[in-house]
Amino acid sequence: MRALVLREQKPVEEGPLSFAELPCPEPGPGQILVRVLACGVCHTDLHIAEGDLPLRKSPVVLGHQAVGEVADVGPGVTEVREGQRVGLFWLAWACGKCSFCQRGQENLCPKAQFTGYSVDGGFAEYALAYADFALPLPSGRPPEEQAPLLCAGLVGFRALKLSGARRGEILGLYGFGASAHLVLQAARFLGMRVCVFTRSPAHREHAQELGAEWVGDPTDRPPEPLDAAIVFAPAGWIVPEALSSTRPGGTVVLAGIHMTPLPEMPYRLLWEERVVRSVANATRQDGREFLSLAQEAGIRPDIQVFPWTEANEVLLRLKRAELRGAAVLQVAP
Repeated sequence: MRALVLREQKPVEEGPLSFAELPCPEPGPGQILVRVLACGVCHTDLHIAEGDLPLRKSPVVLGHQAVGEVADVGPGVTEVREGQRVGLFWLAWACGKCSFCQRGQENLCPKAQFTGYSVDGGFAEYALAYADFALPLPSGRPPEEQAPLLCAGLVGFRALKLSGARRGEILGLYGFGASAHLVLQAARFLGMRVCVFTRSPAHREHAQELGAEWVGDPTDRPPEPLDAAIVFAPAGWIVPEALSSTRPGGTVVLAGIHMTPLPEMPYRLLWEERVVRSVANATRQDGREFLSLAQEAGIRPDIQVFPWTEANEVLLRLKRAELRGAAVLQVAP
């Protein structure tokens, strides 16, 4: 099979991904082989390619928002069938036995494996996965539209849940890319008011089109204090800005896997019981809940589709914030 392989971490300007011919994997017990149709491109892929995150596997095939069809099943697999459409997300496997798994926090499992990071992902014609970590998807929609739901949507949804924001409350979104534009749709459906903070005029316009009540710069203060905020931009300097705009008792959620260092800040920004918390990965339950919500609410990602031969260029455009919504690689014609 053909695959895009990362052999050496380096700036995306230097084209870190290259095509290679790899043996097509065979599914073992509990595993499935997925023929990849499309795969979303995420900031995490950018962080891995450029070395912001240390390699867990080398060489590695990136991509953790893969939509495909089951091409083969391994021994013991009964819950999925050949030809079924499934989605592969960041969490590739968890042990199911540790204290985290036992209390519903499989996303924090110390033995967890991650798609496109510690195991090969979806920038390939085929990908191997554990059947019980593949999310069933309806086959009636274009796979390119489904791909961003598997990370941008799923992790954003977990961040929304952890923010504690409720109907009628004001939610702030810092940064407005693939994840935030899906969270805005979910939050609006759930009856929240949304303020968006971004330096990009194009992103501000996009946010207003999707129903943002107010848009501004990350250093601006909204018309009313936020009840909760989610920081998607991987910039530590935004955290004190978000805290400054959040009411007493409010929560600021840091939704990225990587962020530049948080600056020193006065204690008064945390005082009055403000909370800062991170989001680490997501669970299968998050996936089931969000995919159900996305269908009920009619959430649709704004996508830009590219042939997978242009993966390096897409990563570069992602780095430069030149994309609207979510970028998706078309793997199968």
